[in-house]
Amino acid sequence: MTTRTYGQFCGLTRGADLLGGRWSLPLVRDLLLGPARFTELLAGFPGMPTNQLTSRLRELEDAGVVRRVIGGERGIRYELTEWGRELEPVITALGRWGATRMDEPVEGEIVTVAGLATMLRTSFSGRLHAGPEAPTVFEVFEGDLVAHATVCRDVIEVATGPADHPDLRVSAGEHFRAFIAGEYSAAEYAALPDVRMEGDPALLEEFAALFRIPLELPRVVR
Repeated sequence: MTTRTYGQFCGLTRGADLLGGRWSLPLVRDLLLGPARFTELLAGFPGMPTNQLTSRLRELEDAGVVRRVIGGERGIRYELTEWGRELEPVITALGRWGATRMDEPVEGEIVTVAGLATMLRTSFSGRLHAGPEAPTVFEVFEGDLVAHATVCRDVIEVATGPADHPDLRVSAGEHFRAFIAGEYSAAEYAALPDVRMEGDPALLEEFAALFRIPLELPRVVR
């Protein structure tokens, strides 16, 4: 826990005391996808010095959000505690809220595999649009980055890496953010020259209905 606090007896400021340090929330985001080694976490944050990652993980451990697991073939790993996993709806809601103001990457911003998987989680609207009755696997990829989501009715499970038997594979390139904002229909998106897709074309319609975050960019008043 950081030594700097807001000095208020309030749940919100206590949460900010625990998670307000730079990189803390993205680290929780990545660990929601499963345990990871130090080097695996570091690979997802090219701009983070190793000593800062060490410091942030120690703070999250001291706060009871993260714990170290020692043993097995993978050596020391970091994972969320049960209390830390309670942050999932918080991270999802914050990610969805932020994505409404996220148009295109600005210079210097990168896409990570954890960010790609989290996009699937935050854009899922299964409570508004009934998902498939049988488990259906949607896989998205951008270059070497691959993530997938398994959807059944209003339940979603996301993971990084390729799925064993995806029902639909679709590329998440330049126009993908506009697609999940509803600016392209499934047919229009599939027809774009840089889009690659494998699987039943009808499932792209299902994908478009299930994964949706509108863009709500502020208007500049001069």
